[in-house]
Amino acid sequence: MKETVRSWVLDIVAFVFGSALVAAGLVLFTIPNDIAPGGVSGLATALASLSPVSVGIWTLLLNIPLIILAWWKLGFRPLAKTIVTTLLLSGFIELFLRILPPYSNNILLASVLGGVLCGVGMGFIFVRGATTGGTDLISLLLNRAFPNLSVGSLLLIVDAMVVVFAVFVFRNIEVALYSIVTIFVTSRTIDAIMQGVDHAKVIYIVTERGDDILALLADELGRGVTVLQGRGGYTRRDKHMLVLVVRRNSFSQTLKTVKQIDKQAFIFVTDATEVHGEGFKPME
Repeated sequence: MKETVRSWVLDIVAFVFGSALVAAGLVLFTIPNDIAPGGVSGLATALASLSPVSVGIWTLLLNIPLIILAWWKLGFRPLAKTIVTTLLLSGFIELFLRILPPYSNNILLASVLGGVLCGVGMGFIFVRGATTGGTDLISLLLNRAFPNLSVGSLLLIVDAMVVVFAVFVFRNIEVALYSIVTIFVTSRTIDAIMQGVDHAKVIYIVTERGDDILALLADELGRGVTVLQGRGGYTRRDKHMLVLVVRRNSFSQTLKTVKQIDKQAFIFVTDATEVHGEGFKPME
């Protein structure tokens, strides 16, 4: 029961805080500079310039048919959180349009800062298993019709179409350029939020001095290591493969420790963006 209540509280905090940040990024930086950062918010920005309807209302109006269609195709449960964040985002946009001063002194700075705020806000929302609606829903629905295309590719195509539409509306090619900057910064910021806490390196070490390296790693880093037995395909000699996961701040020290023992060790490294277990995210 406690875990359920705690999860709901975290959801509410993340959705409110995340939606507020996304709305602030749009109202402060992208909307005043006619930047269309992809998605429904970018389309709403372009449409608002053609009509007396505000960006917040357009965001809600565009999302309603998408949510209904996704509800029909995907069911209610996957969309419950998205419906909440969509309503919060539209509400915050309307509120901030009335109280926050727009920034338009430097459009490049606006595109970067807008991307950062939107990315941080979306990152918090995505971490809790929701989306801000819009093109995320479109890409999921299109993926049903075109299963050979990834959701990411479809999302990129839809965002590109929104940017092209905004260029025609604002009659300015720079809209596309600055919108691309905002989309890029937003995506990188989302990755940093979602992967930053758990981002780690998986290190594979093939060596004949596995016991010595294992002992030193345990002493200096206190990190658990998995040992696999192997044999060199060319030399036919017995070897150890050590596998360990370390955070980025321990990566250089780990390599230095290995080289102290065996400079001939064969090492290769991969990225791990989601790590559960001792020393990382606890198993839920």
